[in-house]
Amino acid sequence: MAASQPRSDGAEPRRFVVMGVSGCGKSSVGSALAQRLGGIYVDGDDLHPAANVAKMSAGIALTDGDRWPWLDKIGQCLALADDTALIGCSALRRSYRDRIREVVGAPVSFIHLAGTRETILRRLQARRDHFMPPALLDSQFAALEPPGADEEAITVDIDQPLDMVVAAIMTALEERQS
Repeated sequence: MAASQPRSDGAEPRRFVVMGVSGCGKSSVGSALAQRLGGIYVDGDDLHPAANVAKMSAGIALTDGDRWPWLDKIGQCLALADDTALIGCSALRRSYRDRIREVVGAPVSFIHLAGTRETILRRLQARRDHFMPPALLDSQFAALEPPGADEEAITVDIDQPLDMVVAAIMTALEERQS
C-alpha cells in the first residue's frame, strides 16, 4: 500500500477490519466487499510470523504475546492505506481492536462476521490447505469479545449466502453514511 495521504476526493481513507473466529469467512467476505467498495483486501493470515503459523498448525493457541506483533503489523498495513482498505483479522478481543486503532491513529471500522459454533465448525472441517485446525475453534470462541456498542462496528450473521452477507454489510454502511 502507498503512504497514507488524503484520497483524490479529499476524504480520509476508509479502513476496515473484517473480524471473527477462524472459519467465519473473513477472506471470502473481505475480498467480495473490497470489490464492491472499490478497495483492496489483505488477508491478515499472510501477515503472521512463521512462528505463529507453526504454533497454530501444531494445534497450539496463540498467546497475547504472540499476537501483539501481528496486530501491530495489521495496524501498520491499514495506516499506510491511501484509499479504501480491508484486512481480515480475527481481532477477537477488545484490547486487540484497541491496539489496531492505536497503531493506525485514524478511524477503523470493524465488520464482525458472527456465526454459531456448529456453522463455523462445518466450514473449518471442509476447508483444505489452511494452518488453523478445527481443534482450536473452542479457544477462538472462548477469546471472542464481540464489539461493544461504543465501537465503530457492524455485526452480520454469516449463516446465509456470501452475496447476502455482503449485501447486509453494504446496507449497514450506507445507513451509517446517511
